[in-house]
Amino acid sequence: MKKIQYFLITKSVGLYINLISYFHPEKAKHIAYSIFSQPRKGKIKNGKLPKTLQNAKQETLHYDGEAFQTYIWQGSEDIILLLHGWESNAARWKKLLNHLKPLGQTIIAIDAPAHGQSTGKEFNAPRYAEFIHVLAQKYQPKTLIGHSIGGAAIAFYLNKYPNDQIEKIVMLGAPSNFKKISDNFIQLLSLNKTVKNRLEQYYQQKFNIHIDDFAGHLFAQNFLQKAIIAHDINDPVILVEEGRQYASAWKNATYIETQGLGHSMHNKELYQKIALFIAEA
Repeated sequence: MKKIQYFLITKSVGLYINLISYFHPEKAKHIAYSIFSQPRKGKIKNGKLPKTLQNAKQETLHYDGEAFQTYIWQGSEDIILLLHGWESNAARWKKLLNHLKPLGQTIIAIDAPAHGQSTGKEFNAPRYAEFIHVLAQKYQPKTLIGHSIGGAAIAFYLNKYPNDQIEKIVMLGAPSNFKKISDNFIQLLSLNKTVKNRLEQYYQQKFNIHIDDFAGHLFAQNFLQKAIIAHDINDPVILVEEGRQYASAWKNATYIETQGLGHSMHNKELYQKIALFIAEA
């Protein structure tokens, strides 16, 4: 029943946008982009901080009119930065933290734009990359770990802001092709060609990159950091082909293909491998 309701709602929204596009195409584009870029879940409301984050030191940073929240577990000078994905928050790292804390390094998790306790309404990989840049300048992390769009944001960040101080990268279920994400959204709402074309033009103006070139695996061809690329063969959200694209392009990457973990990628054995990877000299 819920699937039927979801189908009817998405198609009704798409029909509404398509109708507007015949009379006010720019307005239709902006409505579509707003739906595309605004998360509906992941906020931490009414100060109800998850237990995972209660023992962390909290620090709020400011960038471009927005506040974004960080959570710090203090350790050595070596810093690990954790970057969650769409409609999530820093608490998603609960299980991985159990494997990272024994390493003795400082761990910093962020609430992405429009998520957790951070402000804003818009979320995308380029915006996320700007926040990563602010954090990297302040804390100088050696390791970045990203799940889903958090991983895509890492790729966009390293492409736009090359950083030799970052030594290791972990990508979990990360998308590569922005065009594929956009096409899936357009298909979901059954948007017409007018809206599709205007959206793609808008992406190029906003992000200063053509949609066909907006692909993490293309960026990864130039990355020198050691990496673990992990993707589940049955990931229903981001197809495994995208993980394989990263792995084939990234010169110094180890590819781990799992089965049965879905998109979340929560797994004790996988997290042990990540901890060992970070601990390596």
